[in-house]
Amino acid sequence: MNNAEAPLLRVDNLEKRFEIGGRLLAAAKTVRAVDDVSFAINKGETLGLVGESGCGKTTVGRLVLRLIEPTAGEITFDGTDLKSLQPAEMRAMRRDLQIIFQDPLGALNPRMSVGELIIEPMVIHGIGTPAERYRRLGELLNLVGLARYHAGRFPHEFSGGQRQRICIARALALNPRFIVCDEAASALDVSIQAQILNLLQDLKAELDLTYLFISHDLGVIRHISDRVMVMYLGKVVEYGDKQQIFERPAHPYTIALLRSAPARHKGKTRYRAIAGDLPSPFDPPPGCPFHSRCPIAREICTSTPPPLSPVAGGTHQAACHFAGEMTL
Repeated sequence: MNNAEAPLLRVDNLEKRFEIGGRLLAAAKTVRAVDDVSFAINKGETLGLVGESGCGKTTVGRLVLRLIEPTAGEITFDGTDLKSLQPAEMRAMRRDLQIIFQDPLGALNPRMSVGELIIEPMVIHGIGTPAERYRRLGELLNLVGLARYHAGRFPHEFSGGQRQRICIARALALNPRFIVCDEAASALDVSIQAQILNLLQDLKAELDLTYLFISHDLGVIRHISDRVMVMYLGKVVEYGDKQQIFERPAHPYTIALLRSAPARHKGKTRYRAIAGDLPSPFDPPPGCPFHSRCPIAREICTSTPPPLSPVAGGTHQAACHFAGEMTL
């Protein structure tokens, strides 16, 4: 693969283990929050990362930015091994790598005005003169649909949607190339959520951005993503083209997620819950992690972990011994 074809971000065999407990007489327990995860994101693409709460998707987003350190694996951004960078080098790299958090109010310092919040990254990285930063502040506010007079106000004076626009402006302050959107619209009302998603898509096209978009909402993932990665208990269970995964899902867990999405029936909203309870991350089941909840599980599923393999007749991959056998 030559440089022209290389993905902007490549992640190989990423792992993150957390040690829990271990005080006094209690033995420490290990949680594999992320277990052997590999994927790539091309320039200008949006990869949607979806799964139930606790599946490890937020941890993946923070690992690729080195907000937390991986236990194992490789993270390569535009040909640079991020794990090999020293703190000063990684700090400089953060101009290209930004994140938008789920809770905009929690992400914004309540003691700082909007103008101070947006200019702060430029100050930290020594970008521009005060006049140039102020001019850039006006550009950023306009870009996200806010006005210059908003710069003097404080986060608590804004609605949830406006606060998320402020967070987006702050993330754009350093002209990044790659942004992790961690449940960036899930805390908002549906109508406001649509506005934020459309804004992110417009900014992606206008500024040539690349996204890792994390969400538990399949409707949002379908709307904004080019490709999709489905996670369960720290592992990737399905990965590939959005259309293939939504129209021809091959893994029983992906099918269960799609079936559990709200559907209207005779004027009422109905849900089809996924059978069984989510296993404890402290003691995941052997073999396929989904076998205890899977309607087509067989003996091999209880002992042998299935590899992520191409699906017959499709353009995506699934980690299932009987991929494609179950249909929507």
